[in-house]
Order: sequence, then structure tokens, then C-alpha cells
Amino acid sequence: MFKNYIFDLYGTLIDIRTDEDCDALWQKMVMIYGYKQCHYSMFEIRRLYKELCAREKAKVRAEFPERKFVDIDLTIVFRELYENKGYIPTDEEVEFTARVFRCVSTEFIKLYDGVIDFLEALKKKGKKIYLLSNAQRSFTVPELKMMGLYDYFDGILISSDHCVSKPDVEFFDILFKKYKLKKIESIMIGNDFISDISGAYNFGIRSLYIHQEISSPITGKLLSDFTVMDGDFRKIQPLILR
Repeated sequence: MFKNYIFDLYGTLIDIRTDEDCDALWQKMVMIYGYKQCHYSMFEIRRLYKELCAREKAKVRAEFPERKFVDIDLTIVFRELYENKGYIPTDEEVEFTARVFRCVSTEFIKLYDGVIDFLEALKKKGKKIYLLSNAQRSFTVPELKMMGLYDYFDGILISSDHCVSKPDVEFFDILFKKYKLKKIESIMIGNDFISDISGAYNFGIRSLYIHQEISSPITGKLLSDFTVMDGDFRKIQPLILR
């Protein structure tokens, strides 16, 4: 039926809840930076983090004015928070800081039931599996490995690497050009009716929408070719795997 199966990650394969506004996170970030004599108050570091994120996003928009949906690499921000206090961190220290941020802000993370079974079924039939995720490499690659997903993918594209995100068709185009995929042979599977489904539709490929608890409310026309509205990932296989 299809040769190439392109997945969203969070809310599609992985169930996750994060809270990046909680005081506990920023208290820990004060400690992490304080270990390197970069002294912040909780309110100062949270405010500056948001300001730097907005500044980086503005830089990307200025560099790529044709892109409607952009992303940034948060490791740039974590590095600038050190440099703002006069400390020059190593790449390893920046990565460690990013992962502490992610760990403390994550309330829980787990695979949806049926994910591994479906990926195994795809592999047995010789299908190609790709990831197209609006995410941060410093968070996502460790989580893919932790969840046992990393080795299933024939290709992984993460928005922070390319400064563009779904539903921008350029992000889809980067994937297809890099791996020489054909649209007629490909399907997008995701839980966001705009980023995953409208993006796929505008790019010209078919899609399957799965509605999960963390999915945004559907406020417009759902443009998917296939749907699973009760969040049961196990229902996907009989719909799109032949």
C-alpha cells in the first residue's frame, strides 16, 4: 500500500507531558548555572530564557523570511545563559544543561500501546520508516534511544536542526529530497491536525490522523485520508499496512 511511513513523535508514538513553566524547573536551573558561578534568581533566568528564545526565533525569521513556521536550537539559548554571566561552557556542558532542563520539566514519558508491534510489522514487510518531528535534537535523540525507537528509523529529521517546522511544506520537502522519497509511495502519521495532517495535505501526500489526549482540538476541516479518533494506536496497522 505504501513504501514509506513518516511518523510524528510526541503524541503519536510517545505519550509525554511536560511543564516548562513550573517553579521547580527554574529552581533547578538556578542550581545548574550556579554550579558554574553563573548566578541567577529564578525569575531572572526564566525571563531571560524566554527573551533569548524570542530573539533567536526573530533571527531565524529574518534569515528565512519565506518560512511560515520556524524553529530554533535551544542549545544556543542554554549557551547564551552561561555566556551572559561570563562563563564559556563546553559543548558537553551545554548538552548536559539541555537534558537536565528536559528531565526536570517532564512529568512522564511512555510509548503508546502497540507502537513497537507496528514498527516491527513495518520492518518485516520491508517498509521504510522516517521521523519528521517538531522537536529539539538534544531532547529527542536521547528519548528515542531510551524508548527503544531509535534503530527503527531509516531517517530522522528534527526541526531544531533545520530551523523550520511542520506544517511548513519546506520541512517535508527536506525529508523527501534527502531520502529521495516519492509522494505517491508515502504516508504521514500524526496526532496534530494542522502540523501533521494539513502539512501533509499541502505537501501532496496522504496521511493518517490519530487523536490523542494531548492533541489540539480540531477547529477546521480534518484533511486526513485515514482516522483513528479514539487514540488506539493498535488500530492503525489494519488501516494502512498491506
